[in-house]
Amino acid sequence: MSFPACVHELFESQVQRSPSTVAVELDGSSLTYQQLNERANRLAHYLRKIGVGPDVLVGISMERSLDLIVAIYAILKAGGAYVPLDPAYPRGRLSYMVSAAKLKYLVTNSSCKAHLDEHADVQFLLLDQLKSELEKERSSNPEPLATGDSLIYVIFTSGSTGQPKAAAVYHRGFANLMNWFCDEFNLSSDDHALLVSSLSFDLTQKNLYATLVSGGTLHLYPPVPFDLSVLSRLIRDRGITLINCTPSVFYPLIDPFEEKQASALASLRVVFLGGEPISIARIRPWICNSLSKAEIANTYGPTECTDICGFYRLTKENLNQYDFVPLGRAIQNVQMAILNSDGQPCQVGESGELCVGGAGVGAGYINDAELTREKFVSNTLPNVTSSLIYRTGDQARWHKDGVIEFLGRLDYQVKIRGFRIELPEIERAMEVHRAVNEAIVVIKTDSNGSEPQLVGCFTTVSGHAVSTTELRNELSQRLPAHMIPNSFVELPKFPLSPNGKVDRKGLTEFVRQPNNPMACQALDCTVSISYDVKSAVGLENQIHAVWCQILELQQVGLNDNFFDVGGDSLRLARLHQILQSLLGHEFPITDLFAHPTVRGMSQHLGNQAPSDDKQVMVRDRARLQREALAVRRRTRQ
Repeated sequence: MSFPACVHELFESQVQRSPSTVAVELDGSSLTYQQLNERANRLAHYLRKIGVGPDVLVGISMERSLDLIVAIYAILKAGGAYVPLDPAYPRGRLSYMVSAAKLKYLVTNSSCKAHLDEHADVQFLLLDQLKSELEKERSSNPEPLATGDSLIYVIFTSGSTGQPKAAAVYHRGFANLMNWFCDEFNLSSDDHALLVSSLSFDLTQKNLYATLVSGGTLHLYPPVPFDLSVLSRLIRDRGITLINCTPSVFYPLIDPFEEKQASALASLRVVFLGGEPISIARIRPWICNSLSKAEIANTYGPTECTDICGFYRLTKENLNQYDFVPLGRAIQNVQMAILNSDGQPCQVGESGELCVGGAGVGAGYINDAELTREKFVSNTLPNVTSSLIYRTGDQARWHKDGVIEFLGRLDYQVKIRGFRIELPEIERAMEVHRAVNEAIVVIKTDSNGSEPQLVGCFTTVSGHAVSTTELRNELSQRLPAHMIPNSFVELPKFPLSPNGKVDRKGLTEFVRQPNNPMACQALDCTVSISYDVKSAVGLENQIHAVWCQILELQQVGLNDNFFDVGGDSLRLARLHQILQSLLGHEFPITDLFAHPTVRGMSQHLGNQAPSDDKQVMVRDRARLQREALAVRRRTRQ
């Protein structure tokens, strides 16, 4: 398949081939290729009239909806580049992003607009209020304006300075990605892809286009709290063949493994996982089951280099070839190099910094020339086709068979559920609190493949005190939910290394094994943790045991808030799944949001009668949609 420089032009070609085929579907509502194209064209003509054109950045802040897809294609057809602004982010962070990108236009709707600050130089376009005006616009394709050298989108990622940074991507790099992606995995009109991630996530972008340039159907996960039962049902009922998410989102669908889970996922052809390392142990039971016909594609790449730079196809046949899942090899027209501290290529087995060159290298950081010069450096390698190469900060090494093994980070950046997080940004946000003297954020991991957890360690100003709840609430006003630590530890002082710097390794060991005498001795302190557990029987006792399992804690209080003791939406979804099995009937996951303590859950669920309505999870969709945005703003995404 040959691609033009701009992917929306290929979509227009597909519209001519399959105008009446369903292009995008959400919860029973859908748009055909022709309907999607005409609605996008009308909005594109309107955007052209108000000044949108090549390299003009247009903010977009909307929940997953049919209008969201229309708006994205319209911005590209107008010639502009879109800037995702997740409506679940804190108001102040969104305001900073609008200012940092110097946006002049922002596409949203009335419900999301309420969470956005007014900016004197920004024109808000409320799609739910523009319908009659857009009907007056032409439905024909606008004259192409954007070229391969134009920007397609700008995505904000976490920044080490305490503020997010905006990475810009070219049309040409994205067209190259689509060319490889659709050919490598044989996308066709038979494919049904399910979009589950936020528009603000870089791995989301290819899912908005790949299926629609191949004649398939894009299905949107509804804008409701993440629910494993809903996700599994959508895959089964819609015959989903392609899904793209982080391993942390996919694991709960197959862990613990049961035959009925394999049956529900039987339609899957390819599962694209990216954003974090894959645990072979957690996927083995599913991928080796006779009902599973899918392969797993491990995809690697930074936002700055158009999402995917390298890939590795993992099947039941090669599952045991390595004791890790390789990053694999570079995609077409992209080169990956591993360089030592002198900027020279590493030999096989030698670790160094993974760098990326070729067609995927982006335009750098919007309005930050200094950081762009630091990370995008001049190319001196003869086998790299681009003038610049991007320094990823990832540590890796070559194997003799040509695959790349990821070894970790060279700095304080981490990935949690696929989100890039600069730990210093969280630390700066914690230190804003008047009672916090110094803050260090570390990662708590274990050996069973469980999702890493952020732990916020801090010391306090003499004579001041701060509660975990108070600190969490203040951080929620500054940081998106995925950046708020799962737990907090107050210490009298931080351990120091021989050179006088904070001993992060010792601190990490302490939070991993808080009862280890050696760890406590390293900190020259002890930390006592008290719990509010009283005698409990029946359902309350069972729910308490499940909490401890999910949160990986020995004990929790009966009146502790789930989200204050390390819980997030993925863990809540797993809890929901287990409790439904325990009770033998389904109930809305929003019940758990409304009753976030062991005692509250047990009292509420104990009063529920089993329902014969197996669709109880989705029958009151309107109510769930009204609640969803508020839920996302106060909990993990």
